[in-house]
Amino acid sequence: MEIKQVLRSLSESSGVSGYEHGLVSLIQESCPWADEIKTDQLGNVIMLKKGHGTGQRPKVMLAGHMDEIGLIITKIEKDGFLRFSTIGGFDQRVLLAQEVVVHGKKPLTGVIGAKPPHIQAAGEQSQAVKMEDLFIDVGFASQAEAEEEIRIGDLVTMKRDCVNLQGSFMAGKSFDDRAGVAAIFECFKLLAQISHEADVYGVATVQEEVGLRGAITSTYGIVPDIGIAIDVGFGDSPGLPESDTIKLGQGPGIAIGPHAHPKLYASMVETAKEWNISYSPDPSPYPGGTDAYAIQVARAGVATILLSIPLRYMHTPIETIDYEDVKRTGRLMAMFIAGLNNEFVEGLTCF
Repeated sequence: MEIKQVLRSLSESSGVSGYEHGLVSLIQESCPWADEIKTDQLGNVIMLKKGHGTGQRPKVMLAGHMDEIGLIITKIEKDGFLRFSTIGGFDQRVLLAQEVVVHGKKPLTGVIGAKPPHIQAAGEQSQAVKMEDLFIDVGFASQAEAEEEIRIGDLVTMKRDCVNLQGSFMAGKSFDDRAGVAAIFECFKLLAQISHEADVYGVATVQEEVGLRGAITSTYGIVPDIGIAIDVGFGDSPGLPESDTIKLGQGPGIAIGPHAHPKLYASMVETAKEWNISYSPDPSPYPGGTDAYAIQVARAGVATILLSIPLRYMHTPIETIDYEDVKRTGRLMAMFIAGLNNEFVEGLTCF
């Protein structure tokens, strides 16, 4: 299957933080270039592409999280409506009027509703609807009827098909960060055609949206020499200052800041220039909520860098990317890995 189509399938699949197991088989089937694939106890999918070097080979870990933000049922009202809370950081402004899937005994379609604007109190129309005022309507007539199919604690995801926009632009849910997983596939695909010394571990991590947990545990298990986190960054759009965004269609952002090892940054930039891969310098003064932080501080510390695929409308059901940026990110990683050797790794400890 073409990797772009894999991303579409990943986007349309459900895998809320802590419940990513439904994605495992799709990821395993979509990476024929890996020499080994396994899952760990937390649910991370770990794909290994062995290097061609003799003796002790450098170990590189690529991490893109496969979990998505979602909702969880907190109460079933007597009239059959469902109250909910969020898992991860949903922008509540976009929830009203969304079509959803309630994962009860079987998947059920529902819609998120609220009080109509015609009967709102003075001032309410100019404000975002509060989370506690939203509810899911599945069409049940009573609490008893709803409880035959749904329990408190059942998950809810957005019902959203991935769509093609103009050119290579795509819009859908959960590109944060299944686009990063697709970039790992693109990297592995290229590495299958390249001689490289390093062993490369591509990890589709779990529970990033609720605390970077998958990256923490997988880094402890792999003990890499170099960590590359692939996530999404704020893409350019109206109302956002240029200094805070990465332009779509011009490759990944390469992080520069305290959690990006300076020698990795210099080498990534050199690689991008050598292979004519477009990129954007991405000033990153704070560790932020990406797997890069979890990798960097694991055990005695790991030389780490963050690559950010530009994405618009983050944490909404219409996240938008340029798939060419995903391919550029995968190619940048592959060419960087092709140039790695033990001498470079040993030099990472010398500033």
